[in-house]
Amino acid sequence: MNTNTLLVGLVAAASVALMGCDVKKTQEGDVTLPKYDVAKTQEGNVTVPKYDVTAPDVKVTQKETEVTVPKIKTEKETITVPSVDVKSGQEKAAEQGK
Repeated sequence: MNTNTLLVGLVAAASVALMGCDVKKTQEGDVTLPKYDVAKTQEGNVTVPKYDVTAPDVKVTQKETEVTVPKIKTEKETITVPSVDVKSGQEKAAEQGK
């Protein structure tokens, strides 16, 4: 149970840390894509097949049935959970004077 709690805490911390990032562009990017020429080499003729479809009849009804259902009891227990403090990228940059 402590492993699950720790895992949940780490995932939460990582997601909060990613949301608090301060991103600044430091360099312009450039992408050159290849150019393609496409030429038609043959005339085509397409005949799509036709279908006659008879759909099945579906009837949904209800009936009462007796089943065994487990009863669950809960109790309160004190556990230790992780606490995460996050400074956003802007706060961190302000502290460093950038």
